[in-house]
Formats: sequence, structure tokens, C-alpha cells
Amino acid sequence: MTTLLKNIKELLQIRPAGIQKISGSEMAELPSIENAYLLIEDDLIADFGPMSNCPPDVQTTIDATGKIVLPTWCDSHTHIVYAGNREQEFVDRINGLTYEQIAQRGGGILNSAAKLNETSEEDIYQQSRIRLEEVMRLGTGAVEIKSGYGLTVDGELKMLRVIKRLAKNYPVAIKATFLGPHAFPTTFRDDHNGYIDLMIDEMLPKIANEKLADYIDVFCEKGYFSVEQTERIMEAGKSFGLQSKIHVNQFNSIGGVASAVRHKALSIDHLEVMTPEDITVLQGSDTMPVALPSCSFFLSIPYTPAREIINAGLPLAIATDFNPGSTPSGNMNLVVATACIKMKMTPEEAINAATLNGAYAMGIADTHGSITVGKKANLIITKPLSSYYQLPYSFGSNLLDTVIIGGREI
Repeated sequence: MTTLLKNIKELLQIRPAGIQKISGSEMAELPSIENAYLLIEDDLIADFGPMSNCPPDVQTTIDATGKIVLPTWCDSHTHIVYAGNREQEFVDRINGLTYEQIAQRGGGILNSAAKLNETSEEDIYQQSRIRLEEVMRLGTGAVEIKSGYGLTVDGELKMLRVIKRLAKNYPVAIKATFLGPHAFPTTFRDDHNGYIDLMIDEMLPKIANEKLADYIDVFCEKGYFSVEQTERIMEAGKSFGLQSKIHVNQFNSIGGVASAVRHKALSIDHLEVMTPEDITVLQGSDTMPVALPSCSFFLSIPYTPAREIINAGLPLAIATDFNPGSTPSGNMNLVVATACIKMKMTPEEAINAATLNGAYAMGIADTHGSITVGKKANLIITKPLSSYYQLPYSFGSNLLDTVIIGGREI
């Protein structure tokens, strides 16, 4: 199947092959072609360039006059496989309770774990399918999905099997992350080493046997997993071929950033609280910092200091953190806008962070995240716009006209 997009007002994020991520001052640059065409063959980008070189119309030709075309969003941090919701906790926070206080009285992650373990795998799949279809319509063409609401052998495996089934049934690229170390379950409240042993001795071998995960994650934070515990889990994951992606510095800086870098984590996510030492240790590493601006928006906590990170010459990705407790939204368009409005990222920086750098944070930069010949034909076609600045500026409007994933309109 061949599809031609022609008369594109501006084709964004055009890159030569081989570029894996964008760092520092280069994040302010967003290469583009005005009055462009793009040719799709099957599920890949076959060619693109100025309209002066446009090939003849093919059977499927899309006139994109007045419209912007860019790669679909790469959402490198989500928890969209879950059961039920936590609407009551939303109201509890409005009434003055903090995220930590809600967790201490059995809410938060433990609340979601209780619901998930009571719900059948088929029901969880059907709930999660609806969320995945929604984010695809909102322009997401690649998504990482974590477990972590099971906190039991059966519960974690059930989540990961649902993720595997979603990956099989949908054209969107999906990466699975084992997040058993999301919290300590009630049955191991006074036996933290016992739960870590359970994950290492029982969960990880079964996950590896069924090939259910690409990565391993740990919530490294006060009241959750210490740096020492996180290191033990990262080492165990490594022995099963799972690279780390670590939740760190959401509420406190406790040394988790340096630890993750030492263990060559692919990404470190949240980073709402960063010290100068945390930023320094990232310099020269291959670890991608990932900000979750809509989590800060929803919880009314500080935003990741994007300017300090970028000005230090580092890359930055942005993602949704879609989950029932702290970010019940998978709208990457809102994430891009919030990064601009609240984190003072330029539109160019935010789009780079949500596309190519997001792909890097998922380990798929070779195939996703930019307009590059040979990469997946995952594209957003906007409605007619004055410029791409309108994407974050008109933050409350749906400016997407068409989403193409794997060369086909969804």
C-alpha cells in the first residue's frame, strides 16, 4: 500500500538516520520543510521533500494544504493497565490530604493493587484497551506500559500478559516494564526483604520465561524503595536481561539518580526535585531524564526543572505518567502544552522531548520519533494551523485531524 501526503504546510522533525536523541541547546532546533510531501510505502516512510520534487499522485493521496505533519508522540512512561479508578482520592486531595497521607492510610498504589487483584484478566484487558485506543486517537504512536498494580506473583503476571496482548492486537509500538517494586504490599509491610526476594526468586524467572517484559523499574523514594534496595533489584533485573527505567526524585533527592546512572539505566523518570549534584552526575551519561508535567499539574507538586537540565547540555524527554492516581490522562498534547506553559520549554524543545527523545527513552529511536526514511510511518496530521506554535498555545483544543500508525489511518 502506498500513500502520498502532499501540499504539507510544514513537515516537522525531519532527521537523517542515526540520530538517537537531542541534547542541550540543540533541543531548540526543530528541522522542517515548508510546502512538503511525504511518501509512505506499506508501514514505512519511503521519501519526503519539497513539493517541487513531489512524485505523481498515487491511489491514496492526502491533500494536507494548511496542515502541519509531524511524527506521532512517543509516550515513554505510562501505567495504563489498571482496574477501576481512584476518583475518591482526587476529592481527598482537594480536601487537603497529601499523596503521602493517602498512601499511609491504604490508598494510592495499594488501593489500585487491591482492585486489580480482584479483577479478571479479561476485564483488565477490556478496560486497558479503551485507554490505549484513546491515546492513539490523541496522536500517540508508541507507548511504554508498566506493571506495578499487582504486587503479587499472579497480579504482576496478569498485568504483563495484558500488556503483551495489547502489543499483539494493536499497531502502536508497546514496550513492557516490570514494576513489581512499585510499593511494598500489605502482607510484606514488615518484611521488605521478603518481598524483594519474592520478586527476584519467583516473579522475574516467570517473567523471563514468558518474555513478558523489556525493562525493570523501581519506585526509588522515601517510604518506598531505598537506594540500596533499588540497586539490588536493578542488578537482579540485569541478570534476566532487563535494563532499568527508574522512578526517582519525585518528592526527595536521596541518591537515586547517581545510582541509576551507575547501573546504566535507560531513563530516570519524574525528577520533580533535582539538586545540582543530580544534574552533574547525568552529564556524560547515556541515561535519559524524563519529566512528567501532567503529574505535577494534577498533584500540584513542583515541575521538573527543565531549563536547568537543558542548559546543562542534557537531553530531556516528556511523558504522561498515565495512571489512576496521579495522572489519569494519556493526552500527550496536554503534556507538550504543559511543558511549555509551566516548565518554560520552547515548542521546539517540547516536541523534541515528546518525539525523538521519548523514543530513545523506550529504546526505539531507530524506528520511531522522527521523520526519517525507513522509520515507521507514524504521523500526526493537524487541522489547518497558523504555525506549530498553536499546538501548545491552544492547549484546550483538539488540533489533530488525522493520525496514521503503521502507514494506516486509525
